[in-house]
Amino acid sequence: MYLFDTDVLSALAKKRRPEGLMARLAATPRAAQFTTAVNVAEICYGLFKLEAASGAGASRDLLEFFEKQVFPRLTVLPFEMEDARAYGRIKATLERKGRPRFEPDLQIAAIALRHRLTVVTANVRHFQGIPGLRVENWL
Repeated sequence: MYLFDTDVLSALAKKRRPEGLMARLAATPRAAQFTTAVNVAEICYGLFKLEAASGAGASRDLLEFFEKQVFPRLTVLPFEMEDARAYGRIKATLERKGRPRFEPDLQIAAIALRHRLTVVTANVRHFQGIPGLRVENWL
């Protein structure tokens, strides 16, 4: 079972989608495909940032693509109390080791750990060193 990170979801919006990613997605049952509300927020942030830079048309089309084609095909997991507890533990552990991480990545990792999901990302180093977390790069 897999949790798709923001970069993997973003790759789906490219005109030339990575063939390897598309093959792996096709071979993975939809019931095994997840993302988080944190990733959805990152996608929305990127689109609204794009809107400010290049106008509403492009970002509106991309938002519609994600809302109609991508997000409905995934189970979107929330950040809940148990995830918050795991997040705190992970963050404290990594800081003690002198290895702080980007806040959203820690939230995503906490959700993945609770649900026993493998994080699929090209940003493998963002998730390295998180105890018990499985990470794969399909890009």
